[in-house]
Amino acid sequence: MQEDLVWNASYSDFILNGFSELGEWRPFLFAPFLLMFLLSLSANSFLLFIIISQNTLHTPMCILIAGMAVVDLILPVFFVPNMLFSFLLDWRGISLAGCLVQMFCIHFIGSFQSTVLMWMSLDRYFAICTPLYYHNYMTIYNVMKYVIPPLIRNALLIIQIVILAGRLSFCHTNVIDHCFCEHMALVHLACGSIYIDNLTGLLAVFLIPTADFIFITISYVIIFVSVFKSGKSQVKAINTCLTHIIVMTMSLIIALLAFMSYRIKNNISQSSRVFISTMYLLFPSCLNPIIYGIRTKEIRERALSWLHFSKRVSCP
Repeated sequence: MQEDLVWNASYSDFILNGFSELGEWRPFLFAPFLLMFLLSLSANSFLLFIIISQNTLHTPMCILIAGMAVVDLILPVFFVPNMLFSFLLDWRGISLAGCLVQMFCIHFIGSFQSTVLMWMSLDRYFAICTPLYYHNYMTIYNVMKYVIPPLIRNALLIIQIVILAGRLSFCHTNVIDHCFCEHMALVHLACGSIYIDNLTGLLAVFLIPTADFIFITISYVIIFVSVFKSGKSQVKAINTCLTHIIVMTMSLIIALLAFMSYRIKNNISQSSRVFISTMYLLFPSCLNPIIYGIRTKEIRERALSWLHFSKRVSCP
């Protein structure tokens, strides 16, 4: 009877124990993660300010870049502050409800890192392959047809993941070997079967970032074939698309490493696994505004113009 009571008991509070292998060196992680967090906030905020304040930048591609900046601005807020407090003050506790809310926010917002790139590839396809009909394809009605289905896909898959995780019983331990409530890091603590949760997580991986990557690849193959056949300015078209391909490839590789490390037996240390998962979310948030701000000519020129004007005003 006593064993049944212990087995039926389920933890409702957890301890986030990421990077515990570092021991007394763990607090030294505060400075680099704080710098990355501040870089993400400042760079994405500045990029959003430039796009919103300049009417000439209210084009479909710049609006998509602004959408990516919103994703990159919001996403770190859901987990980096908790990590910083954990490193500096050793605050590691979180309730099950808080863990599930954090899990949904991180995975749902994070899913749009690849989806926005997919929308960008669609915009480039219409702009390069069908330039005469570009504005017809970019009307609000048509844009909604491309935006709403991926939005519903992402929401349904992430909601399903969180609901299934919330129905599990956690009776073995309440220590999560992670800095935030990553899906499989929590699910691995369950005392029952996690087959359905594992399968649903894999489906989400292959139906969101992997499917987006496949769609992006097909779009750019069509774009490159169209450019070479038509004899258009090849360098400009390739430069426009190359950044998206590089960013998406890097993001997908890191994402697959993070997700599959929990599902395949390997010799990756726990701290390395946590680091990969964290970089999958945080690194693009720091890198994207710099890449798209520098490589997008219109944004770069407007940003430099604004900085020059601000310098003149502050130094009469």
